[in-house]
Amino acid sequence: MSGMNTAPYQEFAREKLGFEFNNLDLLITALTHRSYVNEHRKSVHEHNERLEFLGDAVLELAVTEYLFTNFSEPEGILTAWRAALVRTESIGDAGDTLGYGSLIRMSKGEKNGSDRAHLQILANAFEAVIGAIYLERGFDDARDFIHKHIIVKLDGILESGSWRDPKSYLQEISQRVDGQTPVYKVLGEEGPDHDKVFTLGVFVGETLMGRGVGPSKQVAQQQAARQAIARYRAANSEQ
Repeated sequence: MSGMNTAPYQEFAREKLGFEFNNLDLLITALTHRSYVNEHRKSVHEHNERLEFLGDAVLELAVTEYLFTNFSEPEGILTAWRAALVRTESIGDAGDTLGYGSLIRMSKGEKNGSDRAHLQILANAFEAVIGAIYLERGFDDARDFIHKHIIVKLDGILESGSWRDPKSYLQEISQRVDGQTPVYKVLGEEGPDHDKVFTLGVFVGETLMGRGVGPSKQVAQQQAARQAIARYRAANSEQ
C-alpha cells in the first residue's frame, strides 16, 4: 500500500482490536470496497470480498460453536438464534459501533448511497475484518473478537424475541392482544425498476402499527413488523 497514510489503520487495530497487524495490508484490504478498486485500477488491485468470504465462515463457526456448547435447544431454535446474530443489521451495527466507517475505501458514489447500502458495506467489511484477524492471529483471536462484538448481543435478542420471524411473531401478538391478523399495504414506491425502494405499512384493524422501508416488499414488511412488535411491547410495559 505504498504512498498511502497507513497510520490510521494501525491506530484502529491497536485501539479497537487490541493489537497491531504485522501484515497491515490485510486490514487495509478488509476495509476496501470493490468500487474503490474500480476507480483506482492502476494503484489498487484487491478488494475485500475474498476476506469477507473467509470471515463469513469463521463467524458462522464461532457462533455455532458457542450456541452448541452453551445451549441444549433443538437445531431449529439454534439456527434461528444464529441467523439473528449474524444478519446484516446485527453485524452492520457492530461495525458502526467499532467506528471503522471512515476508514473504508469506497467510490464517491457508494459514499452517497442509501442508508441500507451503507449498512451492507459496514456488514461486509466486518466479516472481512474477521477474515483478516483469522489470517493474522488465528481462530482463537478471531473467536474472541466475535464474542466481544456479536455473541454479546444474544441476551438482548432472546429478551426481545427478535430472533423469531417478525411477521409470524407479530401475528401471534396481534391475534392474542387484539384478536386480529395484521395486513400489509404498500404506502409508496420510489426509484427506477432496477433499484426500487418500497415503503410498506402494517395495519391491525384500522391502526397503522408499523412502517418499513426496503429494497423489496419482503424486507419492508419485516421492518414494519419489527416496528409493530416494538410498539406492542412499549404499550405492554406502560400498563
